[in-house]
Amino acid sequence: MTPGSSTSLATGPRIAEFRRLHQTGCFVMPNPWDIGSARMLVGLGFPAIATTSAGMAWSLGRRDNDISVDVALAHLRTIAGCVDVPVNADFEDGFAPDPDGVAANVATAAATGVAGVSIEDSTGDKEPLYEFRLAVERVRAARRALDDSGTGVLLTGRSEGFISGRPDLAETIKRLVAYADAGADCLYAPGVRAPSDIAEIVNAVAPKPVNVLVGGDYLTVAQLADLGVRRISVGGALARAAWTGFLIAAKEIALQGTFTGIGRGVSVPEMNGLFGHGSRHGGAC
Repeated sequence: MTPGSSTSLATGPRIAEFRRLHQTGCFVMPNPWDIGSARMLVGLGFPAIATTSAGMAWSLGRRDNDISVDVALAHLRTIAGCVDVPVNADFEDGFAPDPDGVAANVATAAATGVAGVSIEDSTGDKEPLYEFRLAVERVRAARRALDDSGTGVLLTGRSEGFISGRPDLAETIKRLVAYADAGADCLYAPGVRAPSDIAEIVNAVAPKPVNVLVGGDYLTVAQLADLGVRRISVGGALARAAWTGFLIAAKEIALQGTFTGIGRGVSVPEMNGLFGHGSRHGGAC
């Protein structure tokens, strides 16, 4: 990391700001997948951003959950080093099944410049969720690693049942409450959409903040704020939206030999204007 990078100069203040954002109100934390999308979102005024494992994997021509821990850590350093706002790390399952492995990887992630780390309980196997007690121990291990790091990086505990074929609200709440007790600062159950379910989760883990994933037009920021949600993310949805436009235009060229799709794109001067006149960070950023 270069001496002028935001990681070396502003990690502490960004962590403090990230924690402040979780104390009151409701904020949107969208998910970029590369330097350009990260800087674009910051330019639009979002107070924090989060990485997306899916969006990053697709940008590398890979499937979600098909990325090594070294690639993930390099991505965190890249994104955190190119923006001035807090960055939350989508750190999947900690890239290890056992608590000690999770702790070691989380400790390394905390040194990348991120302000937050999310740990999920999805296994990616036939049995989609880690066994309850093991899942709790994994969160507890992540908590110890962050405490030992002295960074103040915020820990989010994720329960993946609603997107892993186990949409059981009672089990999800049981896990989120246990993760909160194990030291998670923020709780998150991607895939939960019903306002009544979201409200139940918010009440169950209060006063700790809740993150809600929004991947479509079924809820608004105002509605989620009224439910007591503190943080909103979009996961891979922005990446999917970008790939949708790309695929529509590319398929038209390939199948029809016409170019109307790319004709609707943002112009080069507009794109250059959105990115400004270079970056004060220098280099590729």
